[in-house]
Formats: sequence, C-alpha cells, structure tokens
Amino acid sequence: MSHKSCEGRVGFTALICLFSLGAMVCAFGAEQKVNIEKTSYGGWDNCYRMSNGKVELVATSDVGPRIIRFGFVGEENEFSESKSDLGKVGGDQWRGYGGHRLWVAPEASPRSYYPDNAKVEAKVDGNTLTLTAPPELDPSFKVNTGVQKEMQVIMHPDGHVTVVHRVTNVNLWPVELAPWALSVMAPNGRAIIPAPDPTPHPQALLPVRPMAVWSYTNLADPRLIWGKRYIVVRQDPSLGEPLKLGVGNERGWVGYARSGHVFLKLYDYVEGARYPDFGSNTETWTNSQILEVETLGPLTTLPPKGKVEHVENWFLFEGVEVTDDESSIDANMLPKVKEAQHSVR
Repeated sequence: MSHKSCEGRVGFTALICLFSLGAMVCAFGAEQKVNIEKTSYGGWDNCYRMSNGKVELVATSDVGPRIIRFGFVGEENEFSESKSDLGKVGGDQWRGYGGHRLWVAPEASPRSYYPDNAKVEAKVDGNTLTLTAPPELDPSFKVNTGVQKEMQVIMHPDGHVTVVHRVTNVNLWPVELAPWALSVMAPNGRAIIPAPDPTPHPQALLPVRPMAVWSYTNLADPRLIWGKRYIVVRQDPSLGEPLKLGVGNERGWVGYARSGHVFLKLYDYVEGARYPDFGSNTETWTNSQILEVETLGPLTTLPPKGKVEHVENWFLFEGVEVTDDESSIDANMLPKVKEAQHSVR
C-alpha cells in the first residue's frame, strides 16, 4: 500500500520502504552506497544530488518541492525540463519547471496553480532527503490553499527511489483533497497503463474499471493505442493538441518507455476508496512538448493539522526496447514490472 491518511490507513509498501530499507532486493544491478551531496543545477545553487553510482536524482531547495532530474549517471534526464524557467525563483506566477512535483486534486484554477517558487527547507538524514515547502498562505497571491506540501525522497542502495508525498492542512477548517504526484517526462516516449485481466462473456457482466476522458481529448487521436491488456499513450512532438486520460488502475503500476529505458512507478490502489476524476488513480496528459505520468491518492477530508500521504516507488531500467505492440510489452517490460514488485514486497 502507498497511501496513509489522518484516519490511520497505512500502506504495506510505505511501511516496508520506511522501516525495512535494508531488506530490499536489488532490482537492476549490484547494490552500492548511496551518496547525497549539495550541488548546483540548472541555475539553482541549492540543489541536492542523490546517487548510488549508477542512478542519480537531483532536487532543488530554491523552489519546490521539486525533483528536477532522474536518470542514469552521465545520461539524459528522463524528466523534461522547462529551459525558460530553470534557475528562476520568487514571484507570483506559476512556472512549469519540469521534473516531478506535488499537487492536490481535484484540479482547479487558480487553486491548483499556487506557485512553488519559494525556498523549501531541506533535511538530509542518511539516504533520505526531506523537502518541506512553506504553507501556502502568502497574502500577496491571488489564492491561498491553506495546505503545506512535503516530499520525503529515499534512494535505496539498488538505485530505486521511494517518494513520500505528504500534504498537511494548515487551515482552521477541514479540507477535502487528494495528493497528486506528477512526473513530467521527456518527449518521444510512450506511457503504458495496464488493463485488468480480461474475463470472457458471460462470466463478466459488470464493468471492471472507471475511465475519465477530458473534453479536449479526441478518442480517435493516433497517440492513443487501445489494447486488450494495455493502454498506450505516445508523446508525439508533431501533434500539439492536448490529450488527457484517467483510469482506475488496480494493478498499481504505470510506465514510460523511451530510447531503450523504462521509468516505472509502483503505487497502491485502495479498494473501496473514493478517487478524484470519476475514480481515477492514474492519469496522463500530453502535448507536443511533454507527457505527464500522474498518480493520485484517494480523496480525503483532512481536519485542521491533518496529514495525508501518497507513496510512489520509482525504478529505472536500461536495455528495454518497447513498442506499441502488446507482445513487446509482455516480453520486454512486464518482467521488469515483476522484478520491481518483488523488490518492494
């Protein structure tokens, strides 16, 4: 499980990741020591680089909480970066820096676009980096959400990363929200969302998953590939119209395949919980520049000072060639999913 709320729900994955780090099984190579160092990146002076020697992650404390880089050492960033926004700080305009961020759902403007332009508190403890933003109560902004966001980033010796997304209600009244983790991926890849196991008729008489389609999404869009076992959404720089899709994903994983690399997220689906966007815990949005791989926790009513958590486990694999064909996904990507799942059990 990867979700905890003020009502006391604690997920199995979260407990394993936070209290049994030494028991992890290596998912993609020999385990190495994790190193965290302060560095500069993208024009920001106060960044933190985490690495096991093979995989590296960079988060900045000048704005955020925001993870701006995740990739193999010496290779391309798996995340997209907004070059025009890198290095900027302050101001009341929301900036799409790129990388990985934390929002709250359901989406609304201007509430969802509270600028994460302020300096965050950074704490290092062993192989854990905690980034805590100030409460969203700046009187100079158009809207104040009254929440406080935090990311706890844990890099394990095998190079996989646990990201605990934490939202605290600092209002004097209850607030209903869902934690929403968004990774902005580099172009020319494909998001892969698993479907439930097919069951033949007449054994299956009821629907098995919710799906949300945004009004600007064209279901005949060539970037959408509807399969029997997977939904594939391709990022295509030649197609500028935005596309967004959400599903209730009981499988608890979603991947992004690009240039022989696979970025994989593991997270939980809480049976019986109420999710935003017609029951979606997995969403993707794309245009001509980026593709977002998004996961959400259940909707939760937080009392004053109440907290909610949503946990993702990230894995990065190389030498994995994946096409739109489902047999390619089965043969090349699915074994990596099983490796990752085994390592967090």
